[in-house]
Amino acid sequence: MAPRILLARHGQTEWSLSGKHTGRTDVPLLEEGRRGAKVLGERLHRAPFDGLPGVEVRTSPLARARETCELAGFGDRATHWDTLMEWDYGAYEGMTPDEIQDVRPGWLIWRDGVPEGETLAEVTARADEVVAWARAEDRDVLVFAHGHILRSIGARWLGLPIDFAARIRLNPTSLSVLGWAYGEPAIENWNDVGHMVAL
Repeated sequence: MAPRILLARHGQTEWSLSGKHTGRTDVPLLEEGRRGAKVLGERLHRAPFDGLPGVEVRTSPLARARETCELAGFGDRATHWDTLMEWDYGAYEGMTPDEIQDVRPGWLIWRDGVPEGETLAEVTARADEVVAWARAEDRDVLVFAHGHILRSIGARWLGLPIDFAARIRLNPTSLSVLGWAYGEPAIENWNDVGHMVAL
């Protein structure tokens, strides 16, 4: 069976709740985010995932992703990987979309990028590195990371430019699965937060 990549976005933080662009700022999880991470872990330890025995786990080294991984019960199996860090938003770090629109009307990150931060090409290259790693494995893989880099990975898994990621939103503590259909890369499941209903 061709390998799949399971994507887990970190739990809720104060900045994700308010819509601030959170790139390399190490913002901790809120209590809601911690509860969500535990519920996500419970889901991944039940059928059909059954704890994902043998699956390689990697996480962004940033605290919000790392803690989500740990609370979900995968911390002892996870390797920290800088490639999974969130987009470096440069001058737009900590700003909300509305605040950015005030200084740059019509701005769209997936088209216009950010000043003093990572370019679209640099983010694409990192997403491609994750996709290449996942496809080279002989088993499924699980990653814990951030909204924009995970959306970029989703686009690149499909062979599309990362501006496609503008069309695939991703909530905190969501679970997505990238796999295959008829021999072609496909989205099996996206932005699934069904496990959060209990909260």
